[in-house]
Amino acid sequence: MKIVRIEDLTGGEREVISPAGWTSFRFLLKSDNMGFSMHETVFPPGLEVQMWYKNHLEAVYCYQGTGEITDLETDEKHDIKPGTLYALDKHDRHILKAHTELRLVCTFNPPVTGREIHDKDGAYALPEQNEES
Repeated sequence: MKIVRIEDLTGGEREVISPAGWTSFRFLLKSDNMGFSMHETVFPPGLEVQMWYKNHLEAVYCYQGTGEITDLETDEKHDIKPGTLYALDKHDRHILKAHTELRLVCTFNPPVTGREIHDKDGAYALPEQNEES
């Protein structure tokens, strides 16, 4: 059994602060052998990031804040608010924008290794390409 508390992640190697301005607390990683990774990601108000997880599937649950996700394939926009889940089941290119501080629970398959930030495409490398953690 694993017990992980956010206070144990804060300030450690499992707290990732990206150059774009989001912060991710990596609760479960590839090294935890669960078959997925789970993070809490915090977007500050006004942050807008274009992403494309071409190497991962991601499901995101919003439990605090408001924002908007835009599907770049269709230009369709969806409101994000507490109680909303979106799943990027087709490696969807998208833009996530925070209207207020967004707090999101994110699950990735395959699991990430821990220190990933978005590359020029807005993606994370495959775990076997990113074994520094």
